[in-house]
Amino acid sequence: MSRKTGCWYNAVSETFFATLEKELLALQPLQSRGKTRLTVSDFIENYYNLVRLHSRLDYVSPIEFETNASL
Repeated sequence: MSRKTGCWYNAVSETFFATLEKELLALQPLQSRGKTRLTVSDFIENYYNLVRLHSRLDYVSPIEFETNASL
């Protein structure tokens, strides 16, 4: 965890969890622990890592970024 002088250590994870809450969990209620686990893993693997536009990548998806970098 971050200390008083190093507040940026948690910034990446806090941003991810805020995105997860806004883009997935706010749209559908939690039904069960198992179903939530599958829904979250599907969101991460198939949307967040492949399709979602990332500001760090100049607002392109990771797939587009990798394709453009390999050219």
